Formats: sequence, structure tokens, C-alpha cells
Amino acid sequence: MDICPRRGVPSCRFYQVRGAGVESRAFPRDLSRSDREARMKTMKSVGLALLLIGVAFTTGCERHSKKEVFYLVGVNMSLPYWQTVAKGFNQAAAQYMVTAKVAGPENYDPQAELAEMQKAVAAKPAGILISVADVSVLGSAIDSAIAAGVPVITIDSDAPGTKRLFFIGTNNLEAGRMGGHRVVEQLGGSGNVVFFTLSGQPNMEDRLKGFKDVMDTRPNIHIADVIDIKSDARAAFDKTQELLAQTGAKKVSAFVCLESASGKMVSDAVKRANGSDRMVVAWDVNQDTLDGIKGGSIMATVAQKPFTMGYVGLKQLDGIFHNPPSSLSKDNSQDAFSPFPVFIDTGTALVDKRNVDAFIESAQAHQ
Repeated sequence: MDICPRRGVPSCRFYQVRGAGVESRAFPRDLSRSDREARMKTMKSVGLALLLIGVAFTTGCERHSKKEVFYLVGVNMSLPYWQTVAKGFNQAAAQYMVTAKVAGPENYDPQAELAEMQKAVAAKPAGILISVADVSVLGSAIDSAIAAGVPVITIDSDAPGTKRLFFIGTNNLEAGRMGGHRVVEQLGGSGNVVFFTLSGQPNMEDRLKGFKDVMDTRPNIHIADVIDIKSDARAAFDKTQELLAQTGAKKVSAFVCLESASGKMVSDAVKRANGSDRMVVAWDVNQDTLDGIKGGSIMATVAQKPFTMGYVGLKQLDGIFHNPPSSLSKDNSQDAFSPFPVFIDTGTALVDKRNVDAFIESAQAHQ
């Protein structure tokens, strides 16, 4: 039996009925006219039912179309992290036989992301998956999309104050706490910590809060500075070199990167200064970050699942497009019977020398 490639059900051809008519010679010659008419009526009813089943399965197989267009919108789209998100998004689109489009600036530019979001909404797509670089810039565009009847789901960086349907990504607060526990453990209860971040992004604010929640329980661990690298990883390198010169009470014991781009730069600066007594914690599992853990220049990193975000995101949008709610603008957080979750947690893991080989093997298998 053939299998429908789109739905995973028996092939439409198996269920198709070529005709509902039944010739009279199928009945015994000794049947009365009334019995023959009754049997003929029954056979026609059965034939019609089978025909409808065939149509139903044919419709199921033809549920999707390349005319259905889904958008992924973000910033820093040239980074390996976002290329991985796009890979998951495109793979899901290929499986569903729909069209996926990826849009957004290669650098951190919320205004450019807004322009791409507005273009996507104007195209009247089947749905939009967006990472919110700055909610103050993009919030109204999300609400406008919903008002225009375009489903919007946020990934990676959320905008909970908007009318977006729900969020798919990391529980960033808990991820920060997980990293915070490792830093506290390695510092032994005292030391100065510096963070590198991108200001204005809700996901990084949650990560920082998670670290602070843990460090606030240790009075001798201090946050010396929180540095906005403004999407320029070289700024992290330069600032690290500057901070490594501080000694005594101002000595920085740990550098924590809350985004994926600065980990290698910070570890390179520490390595160049022979700072083997300094700790570097990175974010995400870029190949250079994994190599740094393997080589000892990075102590650990917090791994997210960007491929899963893109893959699950498109499938969720597709389900909403084909089974739309009565209202996109309804506040589902106030509805105990809502068809939508508030948050789909794609998971995190702490990567260090104990498990880095498994992550390297996984990365190589998906190249």
C-alpha cells in the first residue's frame, strides 16, 4: 500500500472509487423487481460513501500548497545561530511542501527588521515567525499583522505585551539561573563577574536576571559591569583586554556572554593575556564555542535549540493556518480553554568538557 508523502496516511489512490453505478447482472435472476431495486439503492449508497471517503483522503493529501507562504523574520541573520533556525524552518516547509521565506538584516538593526516585518505583512502570508529584537520598535507591527488576519508567533526573543499568539524558544530566566549556578560553583563563593549583552532584547534581559537571582544569594560575588556590545563582537574583545588589566579588588574573575557572537572573542582575549585563572562562559553551540570548550579556553556554554525553534515554529503556524481560531486577537492568556499554549519550551543544556563531544558529533552529523 502506498503512503501519502504529506500526511503519512495510506495513498489517496487506494481509496478512490471509479464509479458508483452497479449493473443489474450482479443480482441473481430470481430476485423480484422490488428486491432488485432495494439492493440497487443500497449498493449506490455504499458506492457514494466510498467515493466521499476517497475525496476526503485526496483532500488530506492535497492540504498543502507552494502557494502557502510562511515568513521567518529576525536580525543578525548571517550568524550561525540564525542559519540554524532557518535550516529548521526550511526543513519543515519542505516536508509540508509549502514555501518558506527568511527575511531580516545581517546585523543587529531593529529598524531594518521592522521594515522586513512590514513587507511580510503586506504580502499577506499564511503566517509569520519573528524574533523580536526590540519590542518598542516591533510591537505595533506585530499587532498590525494580527489585525490584518496574519498569525504571528514569536521565537527566541518574545514580546508578551503584544497580540502575538504565543512564544516558542528558551526559558531564558531558567537558562540564566542554570548558568549562574555553574559560575557560583566555579568561583567558590567570591569574585567579580562581567556580562556581555545586547540591550533592549527581552531574552537577554531574562538571562541576566536569572544570573542575578543566583548571584544575589552570594554576597561576595559582585557584578562588576554589564556591557552592551551593540552587535559588535570586536567590542567584546577590546573591552575584555581592558578589563584583564585590572588587579586587586577590581580583578575580573569571570566573563559571561549572554549572546552567541562574543564567546570566541572574549576567550581569544583571555588566551592572549595568558589569563588561565579567568573563567569564560559562552552562549549557544557555535563550532568555535565548542572548539573553545574542547581546548579549555571556554569553561562552559548554555546550549539552546535553534533548529527546533524554526522547525516547530513553521509547523505551529501551518496548523493555525489550516485550523484558524475564531479570533486571532483574543487574549488567550485569559482563556482556560484556549487552543494555544502561552509558551513552548524548546529546552537548554549546559555544555562543558564532560559532554562537549556529544554536541560536536551532533553538529557534524547535521552539516
